[in-house]
Amino acid sequence: MKTRIKMHNIEIMELLGAQPVEFPKYAKQIINLANQNSQGTRPRVVGQMTELIQEFSGQSIEEWEKWYLERYPDAIKKATLKISGMVDNLKSVIIEIDEKMIEKWVKDLLIIKTFIGLKFQKAILSKTAELLQTTYTLSTKEEESQGIDGYVGNMPVSIKPESYRAKRDLLEKIEAKFIYYKKAKDGITIDIEELVA
Repeated sequence: MKTRIKMHNIEIMELLGAQPVEFPKYAKQIINLANQNSQGTRPRVVGQMTELIQEFSGQSIEEWEKWYLERYPDAIKKATLKISGMVDNLKSVIIEIDEKMIEKWVKDLLIIKTFIGLKFQKAILSKTAELLQTTYTLSTKEEESQGIDGYVGNMPVSIKPESYRAKRDLLEKIEAKFIYYKKAKDGITIDIEELVA
């Protein structure tokens, strides 16, 4: 007997009594993009679904629909209006997208965003040195292999994502001060507390 079994979504739906919903090709991707941009299904609009499904004591999809709509009677309409407005925005801009614009987008991704995304450590070192009124240097390949990303003044530093902070003691031992960063949509936030402590 197999102990690892793959269940496809269609089978899961059937076992739970749900009917598959058909969409034209690419429609789901466009609606999903519009939803992400409009935030139409965020908890403030439709409720915290993971918590709601835990509260629900029924067994069938029909019971779930009735239970949910009693608590959030306008949620589907509100989400639909938000997403629909964003789909209209996408429709109006899609006619402006031509090969020249696509080439510009590809160049921005492959040249600019890749360079910035992979070389942002230099910017962090530069900004940190500026704040501490000193100089910076990038590490050598040998220093990189030891976890050192560069120097601020004479101080070796390692640049790590904020998530590294919690598991730092469990991971490799790096003989350096840490600069932590957190990426955001509009840039990065850096924490240089260890360098000034």
